Amino acid sequence: MGSAPGNIMVPIAMFGWIPIVMTLFARLEARMAAAVAFVGGWMFLPVAAFNLPALPDYTKTTATCVGILMGAWVFDKERFRQFRFNVVDIPILLWCTAPFFSSVANGLGAYDGLSQTMYQSITWGLPYYIARIYFSESEGMNILATAIVIGGIVYIPFCWFEMIMSPQLHRMTYGFHQHNFLQTLRDGGGFRPMVYMDHGLMTSMWMVIAIFLGTWLFISGNLPKKILFVPTIYLLLFLIFTTIMMKSFGAIILLFLGLTVLVISHRMNRTIFILILLLIPHLYVITRTTGIWDGKNLSGFVEQKISADRAQSLQFRFDNETILIDKAMRGTIFGWGGFGRSRIYDDKGRDISVADGLWIIALGQNGIYGLLTMMIAIQTPVILFLLRLKPERWKEKSWAAASVMAVFLSIYMIDNLLNAMINPVYMLFSGGITGMAIQAKRGLPISSSASATISQNQFKNDTEHETTRFITAPKRFASRFIS
Repeated sequence: MGSAPGNIMVPIAMFGWIPIVMTLFARLEARMAAAVAFVGGWMFLPVAAFNLPALPDYTKTTATCVGILMGAWVFDKERFRQFRFNVVDIPILLWCTAPFFSSVANGLGAYDGLSQTMYQSITWGLPYYIARIYFSESEGMNILATAIVIGGIVYIPFCWFEMIMSPQLHRMTYGFHQHNFLQTLRDGGGFRPMVYMDHGLMTSMWMVIAIFLGTWLFISGNLPKKILFVPTIYLLLFLIFTTIMMKSFGAIILLFLGLTVLVISHRMNRTIFILILLLIPHLYVITRTTGIWDGKNLSGFVEQKISADRAQSLQFRFDNETILIDKAMRGTIFGWGGFGRSRIYDDKGRDISVADGLWIIALGQNGIYGLLTMMIAIQTPVILFLLRLKPERWKEKSWAAASVMAVFLSIYMIDNLLNAMINPVYMLFSGGITGMAIQAKRGLPISSSASATISQNQFKNDTEHETTRFITAPKRFASRFIS
């Protein structure tokens, strides 16, 4: 087994997390245990990976997912029996298996394909599956949302420490910096905190989703009046102030965009604004891959109105995307596979390309097929949500958490155009929304009482009917929009 960097606390935390999660299942209600395990693991486990023979790297996501599945198997086995695969689960399945086709198409072999598929399944598929069995009803979604809000509040003092003292907590605890320290320096002085996450951008997005959920849950009456013995409204205001002081303007813009779309859509009872959010990534990908748009007009606008340095950074991203797109289009429909084959190298074999956006990474490694399956997998739950629930109901207690998560997923795909911040908690949103949409489709109450086992005949009928609805969705959706 290859060891991860850092001190003795790294293996203690990583391998000790599974028994801790098992203990949570023994002492807490199962949904609460799963939510606390995911939020706690993502917030505090080290950014490290252990190389296991014949298995994917053992990361914080692996530790958390394995711990939850083991806890569920020992203390809550009935959950596995209640799960029924549905046609709307196919997109995430296609995305998880995309690396296999990439490896085989490039002659890397089935073994490499299976290895990459296992990694993809742990990162994307297992969180989705866990949400399908634990957060597919309103109580579970509210528990998950509340855990994230509390997690954001708990992170406040850690963020302030690193904004003042510089990002040192991960080094102080685990013995190494998890990312390039220079990227934590902010214009005008100060630091962008990372705490125990991969990058400062990921930490900022974590605080943003805590604000997003906390604000809407507070408005809908889902949050208690006090959290940690402090009035909730004061904590939310301090959370907002802290996030602003972190100076991640991109994350703040996404927060403002998400809240605006959520509020306006709810008040107008129209889905057009979320449809626009869903359409933006597709338009971006089409215009960039076809060469219709090179991004120079946008970077020029940023230079004139905001900052020359930010404009230069933005154009640098566009220029690297251009050469990576050219390389990707010379590969197969399944991409170039792994091992850096999609990158650009000079005559001396040095990598001269920078891939910032998740979309360009997916395009290079897994091709057009992989990019499409990823985008569809992220956006399908949002589309299902729009088909099942009118915006006027988004503030209802049963649907408030799911409403925020659906809007956030549409924004997350936009964020993936410029960043590659893969957070498995977001796939909990995806699985939970999908599960609730399936419950609503079947006419069952979106509560824990709706988790009774469904017979095989009913499952077969539901699947056939769901397939028909999925195929005819564009026509029905268009007619609904026109009306």
